[in-house]
Amino acid sequence: MTGSRVVALGHYQPAKVLTNEDLAAMVETSDEWILSRVGIRTRHIAGPEEPVDELAYQAAAKALANAGLTPDDVDLVLVATSTAIDRSPNMAARVAAKLGMAGGPAVMDLNVVCSGFTHALATADHAIRSGSATRALVIGADKMAEITDWSDRTTCVLTGDGAGAAVVEASAEPAIGPVLWGSVPEMGHAVRIEGTPPVFAQEGQSVYRWTTSRLPALARKTCEKAGITPEELAGVVLHQANLRIIEPLAAKIGAVNAVVARDVVDSGNTSAASIPMALSKLVERREIPSGAPVLLFGFGGNLSYAGQVIRCP
Repeated sequence: MTGSRVVALGHYQPAKVLTNEDLAAMVETSDEWILSRVGIRTRHIAGPEEPVDELAYQAAAKALANAGLTPDDVDLVLVATSTAIDRSPNMAARVAAKLGMAGGPAVMDLNVVCSGFTHALATADHAIRSGSATRALVIGADKMAEITDWSDRTTCVLTGDGAGAAVVEASAEPAIGPVLWGSVPEMGHAVRIEGTPPVFAQEGQSVYRWTTSRLPALARKTCEKAGITPEELAGVVLHQANLRIIEPLAAKIGAVNAVVARDVVDSGNTSAASIPMALSKLVERREIPSGAPVLLFGFGGNLSYAGQVIRCP
C-alpha cells in the first residue's frame, strides 16, 4: 500500500438548538446583527450529560457503521479537540472504551484547536503510509458552549457543539494528498482558550485580516501539492468559522466549480468538529460525487493551519 483514503464519515450534534432569537434574549444582539456579521442562524448546544467524548463516540460509531466495520477493525484512534477538561484518560481512550475496542488501539488526542481535524487526518495518513497503522478513526469533537462567555456578544453568537469522524485505511492509490501545515507563532494570541475555568476569546479582526489575505495562496499551494488546480475541485470545506470569511475565501481560491460547505449557518463555529461535520453532511446528501477531489483547510488557534486535498468517499 502506498497511501491512504477516507472510506466513510459520520457526524453528531446535540438535540438542543439555540437560535439567534434565543441569544437576543440573553445579550444585546439581534438576528439581523448576527446574520450580517457572521452568517449564523442556529447552533447546537450539548447538555451536561454530553461531554466531549460522548460527542466523539456518537460520530465515530456512525462512521464505523457507514464503513461497514467493527470497532476492532481499527488500530489507531485520534481525537482532535481543545475542550477536553480532563487530562487522562484522554478523549481517544474514552472513545475506544465506549466503542468496546478489545484490540488495544493506539489512542491520541491532538490540540490544534480549529485546524485539529486536518492535522489529525494528516497524522493518520502518515501513520498508515509508514506501516504503523492499518486503519484509523479520525475524530474532531468540541464542546465550545462549555468555554463560551455567554455575556460576550462578540463570541457567544459564534459557538456551537458537535463532532465529526472519518474512517481512514490503507490504499493502493493515495486518496489523501500531501498536507500543507504551519503556524504564525506571533499571532498565537489571536485565538485563546485560557484561564481556570477556560474561556474562549479572540481578536476577530486580526483573524479576519490574516485569513482573507494569506489563506487563499496557502489553499492554492495545497492544491498544487496534490497535483490539481483549484478549478478541478468538486468541493471546498474550510473551517466553519464565519460565513463572511468562508464565501470570499472560496472565491479567492479560484474553486469556481466546487460545492462550498456552509454548515456554519446551521451549526455555528464548532472548532475541530467543523470540517468533518460539514464534509459528512455533504457526503450524506450526495452533493459531492464519490472519488471527486475536495479541499479541506483548517485554520484558527495558535494561529495554526493545515490543509489537504482528499478524494471524496
